[in-house]
Amino acid sequence: MSDREEKFNYTYSAPTERERREIEDIRRQYAQEDACADKLQRLRRLNARVRNTAMCVALSLGVAGVLLFGLGMSLTLVWEQFAAGIVFSAVGIVPMFLANPVYNFVLKKCKAKYGKEILRLSDELLHGQSKDR
Repeated sequence: MSDREEKFNYTYSAPTERERREIEDIRRQYAQEDACADKLQRLRRLNARVRNTAMCVALSLGVAGVLLFGLGMSLTLVWEQFAAGIVFSAVGIVPMFLANPVYNFVLKKCKAKYGKEILRLSDELLHGQSKDR
């Protein structure tokens, strides 16, 4: 074997300054999109948390009221226990009527709790998009 066949040649050339700037520009574009996507996902989750929390509390209260009202109606109509049926129906009406005010109250509290974060994220997203365009 000759010396040429045994040698291993490896050539490395670092990117030029112009190539480095181009690579960094391309990388920066993708890094901003990832950051914006993360912020947008967080904004969506916070908004859903505000709405869903209020909805779950109000629905639970309303369903409990409907079940109590239905129990009272069953007691009255099926088992002919008028006094107990009227009491259960009256007790069931109260949560049904309170469901909407409770929804508004919980929604207001959740907006107060998460509102600053939602506004901060939305401002970052809006101002970030207006600078890029």
